[in-house]
This record gives sequence, structure tokens and C-alpha cells, in this order.
Amino acid sequence: MPPKVTRLLLYALLLVVTTFVLRFEGRDWWCACGQIRFWDGDIWSSHCSQHLLDPYTFTHVLHGVALFLIGLWLVPKMTFLWRLWWATFLECLWEILENSPWVIERYRAVTVSLGYEGDTVVNAMGDILACVAGFALANWLGLRRSVILFVVIELILLVTIRDNLTLNVLMLVCPIEAIKEWQIAL
Repeated sequence: MPPKVTRLLLYALLLVVTTFVLRFEGRDWWCACGQIRFWDGDIWSSHCSQHLLDPYTFTHVLHGVALFLIGLWLVPKMTFLWRLWWATFLECLWEILENSPWVIERYRAVTVSLGYEGDTVVNAMGDILACVAGFALANWLGLRRSVILFVVIELILLVTIRDNLTLNVLMLVCPIEAIKEWQIAL
């Protein structure tokens, strides 16, 4: 089998397995409201993480940027497409973990995502595609501009929704009540 076909099959397998596991975890295909929206920008509504894209999609773009930079540092001789496959694999694992009952409950208990129900399959696929886009964008931008992009997106999210990738990770791992109160005061 030609390498390109093998690679495409491996990408497809990642997405199919991720979709199957998310459905097995009880994730709906799309929002229970019955509507399919391209974007929902209200992080406080029950629609957040239920449609294709939302403000947290930008944190998944940052996953891609970070995974590109880490891959470039750890395995610089690996081809771009194989590093992209590994980044996609890790993002798929994150989507599965993020939508596990334990992590959903953790988000509800210690972060600003008080009513978080988990992602729909459509939203998870949007997040995975955002990661791939971030990875490709970082490849195109190079190291310095990727770091600048990372910081700019973090700052924009901090100002607009009082949350970003850094705070999300911090609050999930080591919650700080003062930060949660500041986020909720939006």
C-alpha cells in the first residue's frame, strides 16, 4: 500500500475510533436542541461545547501550536506529516479524556464551567480540526511567530471570556478560588 494511502487510513482510523469512543461515553452527535450551528459564542449557555465551534475552539488551536513546537523540539527529524499524525492522536486522546465522566465532573467542581455537560461529537471533531489547523499554522509561521500567536490568542481569550488555555489547565489541575470568582464575575 502506498505511504500516502496508509497515512490517510491512519488519520481516518483516528477519527473513527475517537467518534466511536465518544459515542460509547454517551456523547450526543450534536446539541440536544436539535439545531446545528457553526458557532456559538456564549460560554455561559447550554450551547457551549455543543456545536461545531465555540470560544474554546481557540484553545484547541493552541494545542496544535504547542504540539507542533514540542514535536519540533523532541523529534526534529520526523516528517511534518508524521508529527501531525502524532499531534492528532494526542488531541484525540485528550478529547476522549476530556469527555470522560471524571473530567466532566472535575470541570464542574473546580472551574468556571459549572454546568459543563461534555462535548458533542460534532464539537469534539471541531476541536480536533482546530488542533490540526493550529499545528499547520505553526508550521507555516515558524517558531517566533507561533509563540507570538500563542500569547496573543491567550490574551484575547483572557479579555473576552476571562478564560484561556493556561487558566483552563491551572484550574483543572490546581484550582484557585480567587480566579474562579474573578471568572464568574464576568
